Amino acid sequence: MLIPNINLNNKTIFITGAAGFIGANLVTELFRTQSPIKIIGIDNMNDYYDVSIKEYRLAEIDKLVSEYPDSAWTFIKGSIADKELIDRIFAEYKPSVVVNLAAQAGVRYSITNPDVYIESNLIGFYNILEACRHSYDNGEAGVEHLVYASSSSVYGSNKKVPYSTGDKVDNPVSLYAATKKSNELMAHAYSKLYNIPSTGLRFFTVYGPAGRPDMAYFGFTNKLLNGETIQIFNYGNCKRDFTYVDDIVEGIKRVMQRAPEKQNGEDGLPIPPYRVYNIGNNKPENLLDFVTILQEELIRAGVLPKDYDFEAHKKLVPMQPGDVPVTYADTTALEADMGFKPSTSLRDGLRKFSEWYKNFYNV
Repeated sequence: MLIPNINLNNKTIFITGAAGFIGANLVTELFRTQSPIKIIGIDNMNDYYDVSIKEYRLAEIDKLVSEYPDSAWTFIKGSIADKELIDRIFAEYKPSVVVNLAAQAGVRYSITNPDVYIESNLIGFYNILEACRHSYDNGEAGVEHLVYASSSSVYGSNKKVPYSTGDKVDNPVSLYAATKKSNELMAHAYSKLYNIPSTGLRFFTVYGPAGRPDMAYFGFTNKLLNGETIQIFNYGNCKRDFTYVDDIVEGIKRVMQRAPEKQNGEDGLPIPPYRVYNIGNNKPENLLDFVTILQEELIRAGVLPKDYDFEAHKKLVPMQPGDVPVTYADTTALEADMGFKPSTSLRDGLRKFSEWYKNFYNV
């Protein structure tokens, strides 16, 4: 296991996408476990999905911060595509660790709205890289570690499972996936040229309370509640690597504390202090089992009535074109380096989601 080389106590951390699903959960986890700490968060609060969920997450952070008077929380509403704003944040706050979770998410949305993906995922990330590069100007200590979100979508239609970071990922099947692969390439170049320690994380299917409404488990819940029929592809024989958000956040926290070491190669230039990990459950779950447990937990939480006729509201359908029957992560590198293995069972995670859903929507 890698020894931690960054102590987050009393550090200034810059988290982009801080009102997002993973971002907001990371902020709260850092306050709970790493205080005293100073966190600057940025989010553009766009309406890709219901903004009230983002506002709820920020309100939860505000409530929590009051319990940690030695820590500081600054939220800035703005876009990482705004170079001037990013440069100003770096100049004023001088973050030691940067976690880039701001991105336009969603594979299907990238087909109809490509512009926002280029703006956020490429231009925005470029601005972060440039700010990290110039954080070392004039002999400043600068950024000790840049951690950024990649995605399991970079594996495209690869047939080999589990997906491993050593696999070839040159055939993205969506613009979203292409922007995420581009992030990894850009980070590698900046790590090589400017010795910026960077770690990319390829997230697999993340779920949990106050998640993204465009994710399947959230959409299924809305449809079941409205008496609509849900479609289950490949007749329920799809397997996915569902990972509970708390497990993802624990993984990110451990990665933040272990930056790749700076060292020079034979050419006198830096050996890029660069790593990429899969972060997932390493345990593919059958989609039909997932939906069955979700339904049971929604009934238990009182979202659906006890006599709900689930069979009448589900339809088993063939595989979608371009979809793959099984996707899951090979997480051996993350386990070996970080001593980290997700531990939340599907039932426990879906129970927490169902209870949150009932309270948030007053069902």
